[in-house]
Amino acid sequence: MPENEETVQVETEPQGTEPAPEAEQASTDPWADPAAARKEIEKLRKESAGWRTKYQETKPLAQKAKELEDAKKSDQERLTEQLTAAEKRIQSVQQRAVRSEVKALAAAEFADPEDAHAFLDLTSYVDDDGDIHTDAIQQDLKELLKRKPHLAKPTDTSPRAPKTDRTQGSSGNGSRTPNDPANVFADFMKQGLARGH
Repeated sequence: MPENEETVQVETEPQGTEPAPEAEQASTDPWADPAAARKEIEKLRKESAGWRTKYQETKPLAQKAKELEDAKKSDQERLTEQLTAAEKRIQSVQQRAVRSEVKALAAAEFADPEDAHAFLDLTSYVDDDGDIHTDAIQQDLKELLKRKPHLAKPTDTSPRAPKTDRTQGSSGNGSRTPNDPANVFADFMKQGLARGH
């Protein structure tokens, strides 16, 4: 070998780690000893069987809890539907009451009180407590008559002359048939007068 060449020494174990003694490994690792491993396996099997038993025991309870929760949800849904239906009925009754109030207040000035509620927003006259604001209705009716005066009662209340009906009387009927009640009556009168003379 030449003197200039360096010899390289190869280490087979990494530096800084010490090999663990076998006795220490055996005490912490149950799988190193077959007898200890069997004991550990039996222990884990018993533990697993216990957990399976507990699971089987609690499974019906979990199912009952789920059923109760579902029943509770359906009760809530049923109650929600009932509440919605009741609110709709209340709104309907309130609207009828407002409509009646509008008609009653409009009867004095409107030609047809039915027309008054057709032009008004009836929902705006009921507050959260269900009270009807008649002052607001009267104000809106006055404004409605200003905008649409043709809805008001006519100011001329004098009696009107009846329209002529040309179908009444002899001038409108033209020629009469022999079975016409007027002809029959006229013949009856003529016969009665002829007998009395």
